[in-house]
Amino acid sequence: MTSPLHPPLLHREDLLSLSGEKVRQWKADITASPYRSYLYSYPHKTAYGDLQPPLPLAEMWQSEPAESFFLYMHIPFCGARCGFCNLFTLPDKRADVHTRYVDALERQAREWAAFTGHKPFARFAIGGGTPTLLAADQLRRLFSIAVDIMGLDIGTTSISVETSPETISVEKLDILKDAAVDRVSMGIQSFVAAESANIYRPQQPDEVYRALELLGRYDFPILNLDLIYGLPGQTVESWVYSLNRALAYAPEEIFIYPLYTREHTIVKPDTIRLQEDIRIECYNAACELLEQHGYRQYSMRRFAKEAAGTDKPILDYSCQEEGMVGLGCGARSYTRNVHYASRYGVSRKATESIIADYVAAEHYDTADYGIVLSLGEQKRRFILKAILHSEGLALTGYSGRFGTTVWQDFPELALLPASGLARETDDVLRLTPEGLGYSDSIGDWFISGEIRGRMERFVLP
Repeated sequence: MTSPLHPPLLHREDLLSLSGEKVRQWKADITASPYRSYLYSYPHKTAYGDLQPPLPLAEMWQSEPAESFFLYMHIPFCGARCGFCNLFTLPDKRADVHTRYVDALERQAREWAAFTGHKPFARFAIGGGTPTLLAADQLRRLFSIAVDIMGLDIGTTSISVETSPETISVEKLDILKDAAVDRVSMGIQSFVAAESANIYRPQQPDEVYRALELLGRYDFPILNLDLIYGLPGQTVESWVYSLNRALAYAPEEIFIYPLYTREHTIVKPDTIRLQEDIRIECYNAACELLEQHGYRQYSMRRFAKEAAGTDKPILDYSCQEEGMVGLGCGARSYTRNVHYASRYGVSRKATESIIADYVAAEHYDTADYGIVLSLGEQKRRFILKAILHSEGLALTGYSGRFGTTVWQDFPELALLPASGLARETDDVLRLTPEGLGYSDSIGDWFISGEIRGRMERFVLP
């Protein structure tokens, strides 16, 4: 049945003729539930399924139109699983397990280099998990695989590595510095010990301060710190305290994340519902404080100094993130038409099984799990990957890519400027400061019915 807010419209003008009351009703729905889901990729991995028959990677990557690629390596090991985490990661510190995994990643790289070596890499990231949980010799191997096997040029590639306070050491930071890493991202989440304990994170403030002081000696071009608001037991005051502690180290970049919990995370949604939801207040307080300290807001989550960046002559790479070459179990790869990965699990049993299959595999030359994007889903992805960032959606860029206009294809987007959550200026549709704060609910609203249905049918192992 057709909703009055989603009528079968053919023209933008039809939607703009909706009464002010209907626009207000739509905005009230968007703003009433700001934290519906975190749309960090589109389509979400829970929309993936079996690809039958499996797709040959050689053909897929040969026809990929992106001018440069993004190389990503996934290290799915952590010291412990945090209470909010639903990522593909396994608490496992055993060195032999790590070594066998990197062995498999190297075998995969040798096979994939033949598929992706015809175009340069503009970006390289190592994430997880916690990559710096690896022993120094294995961490060093990752960069050797990237350079010697995948053909990465560290002089023209932006390089980012994720880390955690307890895994930082002089030896490992020396490796990152030697590899010309541009950005080190450290998840702190909170400087308050009780809040860390409430999310099952074995972290003491003194360990965080030690890591930050050590990082400061290396002067990486970009230090990013991650913090989470809405934690169990957190107050707006304690959130601002954590922000101020982070700001004392003058990071070039800060990411702030609202707490999300799911039934399969250690901290359950019912636990969070027992306390007052302060996330909007925390977000607004952070926006004000970060602006006072000279940070520019680039998305709902990312705040950075204007001068943050590297001196390298970095190659251009599309913000729509096509041409993503994902090595390692749990890594996703994106071509224009196909997104694919290993299977997804959160439970220890499922994750161990998926990693074991990856390590035991003899070949990695086909995609057997993922999604083939229709033209309509390619259009939605293009829009979402642009509009949820402050740069906004270039309307002529969309038309140049697809041969149609945004308003012809998705007239419902006119609800954004009509409601004051976005504005159209200089041929760019961008969210207003208010709209950025509701990015998650706007992204959730714009998901297609087909993708939503696939996500709802997904059963998490």
